[in-house]
Amino acid sequence: MSRDDTIDETAAPLIEHLAELRTRLIWSALAFVAAMVICFTVWNPIFNFLTQPICAALDTRGQDCGLVLIKLQEGFFVAVNISFLGGFVLAFPIIGYQLWRFVAPGLYKSEKNAFLPFMLASPIMFILGASFAYYVILPLAFEFFLGFQQGPLTPEAVDAAQVAVDPATEPGAALAQAGVIFQGSVQEYLGLTIKFIVAFGMCFQLPVLLTLMGKAGLVSSAGLGGVRKYAVVAILVVAALVTPPDVVSQLVLFTVVYGLYEVSIFLVRRIEKKREAQLRAEGLWFEDEADTPDTKEAPK
Repeated sequence: MSRDDTIDETAAPLIEHLAELRTRLIWSALAFVAAMVICFTVWNPIFNFLTQPICAALDTRGQDCGLVLIKLQEGFFVAVNISFLGGFVLAFPIIGYQLWRFVAPGLYKSEKNAFLPFMLASPIMFILGASFAYYVILPLAFEFFLGFQQGPLTPEAVDAAQVAVDPATEPGAALAQAGVIFQGSVQEYLGLTIKFIVAFGMCFQLPVLLTLMGKAGLVSSAGLGGVRKYAVVAILVVAALVTPPDVVSQLVLFTVVYGLYEVSIFLVRRIEKKREAQLRAEGLWFEDEADTPDTKEAPK
């Protein structure tokens, strides 16, 4: 084992590890609480930002953007929910740093160099997924849902269509219809929006997760390629569950997530080639007997 591939000289008894874990958890909790307080003071601008997709969809239909409070305490819990989500996002760098400081002493230096990029890539991919949900999927979803509204006929429309009404009946009776207008609950809208954002943020973690598993030798590019047809079915099921029941948004999500799956296979294949080149350089590589039957087993 090379000198650069040794564990840091920070071996400690179990009690000291538990004490350090407690310290890291305390700092993470303090950072989360502080971030929650900050977000609670500005929850209204955050909420206005989250309502932009529904307001834009209503504006295209000539409707005013307005949500209602169904329960007396609903507004307070909306502020708390926004503070909770915003606090976690704001405190994530500190939480991630505390996690890294706890696990890093137990890793080889080569493992640190391999693990750190994934810790940095994870929040970046989550932000990309959340942005994709906010700017692409949510407008499609709200346009679909608002399509089930039904406005009552105006008196002008009734007068213009009297030729289709039996004069013996009451004028306009045959054309009477109930108005179905969107009056959304603040908490229900926020819950739906956060669900979309978090779900897409987690879906975009797929390349990070599979590449990390490939780095650890848990999956291979050949194995991922071999189960491609099952992955297609799984992605279709996920697309049907986390998107509204319209074909457009489901196809968009399927295309993006399947593309991420193919990117994952490419990244795992690169890791395998890099590992093979390193082992060949060290004289430790030998071909698999299943691939090359004439290759002799490497001496022990």
